[in-house]
Amino acid sequence: MDFKLTIFSDYICPWCYVGQGVVEKLQEEYKVDVEWRPYYLRPDTPPEGMELPSYILKARAAGSEERLEQLANSYGMKFKSTQRIYNTRLAHEATEYARMHGKANEFHKVTFRKVYVEGLDISKWDVLGSAAKEVGLNADQMQQEVENGKYTAEVAAQVQQAYQIGVSGVPTYVINDKYALVGAQPYEVFKRALVQIMNEK
Repeated sequence: MDFKLTIFSDYICPWCYVGQGVVEKLQEEYKVDVEWRPYYLRPDTPPEGMELPSYILKARAAGSEERLEQLANSYGMKFKSTQRIYNTRLAHEATEYARMHGKANEFHKVTFRKVYVEGLDISKWDVLGSAAKEVGLNADQMQQEVENGKYTAEVAAQVQQAYQIGVSGVPTYVINDKYALVGAQPYEVFKRALVQIMNEK
């Protein structure tokens, strides 16, 4: 294993979605132990979701959509903006179920696709259930365990850990539990950081 990469992200963060492209490119070049971890970008989001706040609409008007689309395209990914802010608690807890069954990264990727390619609301069980089935998980068992609160404390503890190590925005990439890169950085930035880290070894 060349290095460990822990990524704190939220499913309502489009920069986290396109950041998958960098991660996959790194995986082609290095042996990387990748672990996606939960973070709540908008912990105040009600269960039914909410309208897009004005700062997001302003950013879109100023061209953030085009930048996201260009970045996604550069990694061979599709990108479609969300029309609402979704509540991501169930999705994060469902991801924890997937982790317990050895499918966290696969489920994470499909769930992101549901949001930013298919335009679906991941606070709905039919959407999470279809993601579960796609990666070979038991959708009914997932729903039952999540609704029973089996993963609530674990996800809350992981989010708390993110706060404790100073994560205040996503995506945050932590290399070898030691070095952090914040935001959707170009591939070259990762390459430079990795060269530096490997030289230190």
